[in-house]
Amino acid sequence: MNSMKEIDHLALDGHALALFLAVLEEGSVTAAATRLGVTQSAVSHGLNKLRRIVGDPLFAKSGRGIVATAHAQALATKARALIDEMRSFAGGMTFDPATAQVSLTIAANDFQRDLLLPRFFRHVAANVRNLNLRVIPSQSPSPAMLRENRCDLLITPLPPSGIDIVQKRLLRDHYVCFYDARARKAPATRADYLSARHVTVVYTDNERLDFDRRLGASGYHRDIAISVPSFSGVPAFLRGSAMLASMPSLLAAGLMRDFAQTDIPLTSRANTLAELPMFMVWHQRYQQDPAHRWIRNQLEAVAATVATG
Repeated sequence: MNSMKEIDHLALDGHALALFLAVLEEGSVTAAATRLGVTQSAVSHGLNKLRRIVGDPLFAKSGRGIVATAHAQALATKARALIDEMRSFAGGMTFDPATAQVSLTIAANDFQRDLLLPRFFRHVAANVRNLNLRVIPSQSPSPAMLRENRCDLLITPLPPSGIDIVQKRLLRDHYVCFYDARARKAPATRADYLSARHVTVVYTDNERLDFDRRLGASGYHRDIAISVPSFSGVPAFLRGSAMLASMPSLLAAGLMRDFAQTDIPLTSRANTLAELPMFMVWHQRYQQDPAHRWIRNQLEAVAATVATG
């Protein structure tokens, strides 16, 4: 019996653990297979192997989907730690981009995603053997995203805090007021700005833009006519209307190129209220990892080119 238990735990492998975590995070065998680029049968085989080792079904049917068992939830943290150890064991202390095959998950909302990541992908792909980039929405970012290895890097103006969370500023932008010059003039005064109807972004987790929260905390009230879940939804509502949209200035070269812009006409405090720093954030476990450090350097270099135009 003891010998059997020893054989069972020695049969653990990283592939089975990665399959298990993908199914746990996606809530679906099909979605996990798509994410990992393998067949559904490969995922099922890996799960069955892990079930035999841990003595638990791991997942149960719930309606049309599946849910993790209590034991599976408890195993998830251990599985992530084991994969980290395997990566460290195999990775050594050197990194050669020319021979590297890089799989990277970055969490970012649509502004930073569209602003940075296409250029970042082209830059990195030109310097490594192969690059697979997965982008997931950050919404209101939490330390758990990094602690649980749901992403390798997080790009956000609101970095989560924690003693194990590391951040570095990539660039600094500011909010400006966009409007359709064919439908209205620029708001010249604070009263013009505050009396207008506005389009803004409220993410699907009900998180408001930091700019909107700062305005509210400073006692400014605006008439929010329309809220959309991403910056990409703003132009269709702003076009042809007398409404205003307060958005990052760097969008002027892309998403908001058809609109005029002006400084937000509030008080002298508006300069502080309108500030928009952008950070990259990662977990302390990757601080000294050569591959991760190289990736961070590339993202920082790309951000510098974006910030200078």
